[in-house]
Amino acid sequence: MQDESLYLFGGDSPWDAALWTASDDRVRGGSSISYLTVTDPERARFHGHLDTKTLGGAGFASQRTVGELALDLSGYAGLVLALGGGASGHRYTLTLKDAIPGDRGDGRDQAGLSWETDFEAPREGGDVPLPWDKFRATYRGRDKEDAEPLDLTSIKRVSLMMRSFFGKQDGDFELVIHAIEAKKSFPIGEQADETDDEDADLQKPAGASGQEERPQARPWWRVLLCGLI
Repeated sequence: MQDESLYLFGGDSPWDAALWTASDDRVRGGSSISYLTVTDPERARFHGHLDTKTLGGAGFASQRTVGELALDLSGYAGLVLALGGGASGHRYTLTLKDAIPGDRGDGRDQAGLSWETDFEAPREGGDVPLPWDKFRATYRGRDKEDAEPLDLTSIKRVSLMMRSFFGKQDGDFELVIHAIEAKKSFPIGEQADETDDEDADLQKPAGASGQEERPQARPWWRVLLCGLI
């Protein structure tokens, strides 16, 4: 019988920085940089600097798991991020993959399907619920409306990303994470916030806000992210 919760990272599955690697916009000539620093087995810091000038208003800094995970999250309702206080107050993206594409030969993966959701990181910390229905499938910068459901029996990669969200944020960032945990249920009404991502923003005039409805088409900038997360 499954437990009510399963720690992916943190809790009874201690953080290990060796299990994560950077995937930043430097591979495309950008200047952003990210780190995942483990301060103790029960706490990690996702931090760095998001530069949006080098690439003309866009950029990304991310950390992803190395190799292939073998996480069976079927039977769970979603994830919960247990965040510590002292965060920089930015918006972040968490991405899952149930398949890892082959290597392109230049150190980057081929394009593949990703499932992602965005969330706010309160400065005071706290739990952030991410139910499965908040994750959206994307491929080559666009929503993949006809994608097969996320294979929760075989989650192979987890990524954390900081990006500008239509030029709304850049500079230094820090996210303190106690744990990433799968939960079998959520209290009624407990849902994660939802927003557009950076891709669609690059086709909007400066200062324009995005729509928050699904589904949405996304332009070419996702191509820069494909295979990097």
